[in-house]
Amino acid sequence: MLERELLSLGRLEAFSDGVFAIAITLLVLELGVSSNAGDHLLKSILHEWPSLLAYFTSFLTIGVIWLQHAEITSALRAADVTLYRLNLLVLLLVSFIPFPTKLVSEYFGERNPERVAVTFYGILLLALAVSLTVFVHYAVEHGSLVSNRLDADTVRAVQERSPSFVLYGVGICLGLVLPSLAVVVYLATAVYLGIPGGAVRRHLRRRHAT
Repeated sequence: MLERELLSLGRLEAFSDGVFAIAITLLVLELGVSSNAGDHLLKSILHEWPSLLAYFTSFLTIGVIWLQHAEITSALRAADVTLYRLNLLVLLLVSFIPFPTKLVSEYFGERNPERVAVTFYGILLLALAVSLTVFVHYAVEHGSLVSNRLDADTVRAVQERSPSFVLYGVGICLGLVLPSLAVVVYLATAVYLGIPGGAVRRHLRRRHAT
């Protein structure tokens, strides 16, 4: 059996961080108010609440994915060609998030277009969660890629306990009938997934500490 060719982990991390940074920055470019808002500036800002809701949802989602990605890659010692390709899939979906975010902000409150935009948004978020899970599972299943700090069973258990698949599925279904509530579910999912970050790191480093 041929030995797997190991590649630089540093290049994967550097490229990934750049894509995450660009994607999260592009989100704010869609925010704005009318140039003639004048004395009604506060009212104009409040009127843009769908855009703000979509922005915060996407920002937190990208942030959570970046945190999880960083936690996993920090526990690896190398990468291979397959992991590079799986990482590109994750980055493809991350970089695409600004597009459905714009759709949600533009068509919020317009019945059928709103349902399409919110449902499409949820499908993308679900696909992103799946791609990151595949990335993690591939990494932990190949011992040549992991460092001694990585407890593969613990990482696998953390991923399997993640409720994101179910929550995004619920959001997609809600998007067909109650789009506004669906976006709130997407936001709540990002907030929830962002809470246990410290616990994940402690699990990943348990073996190293002992």
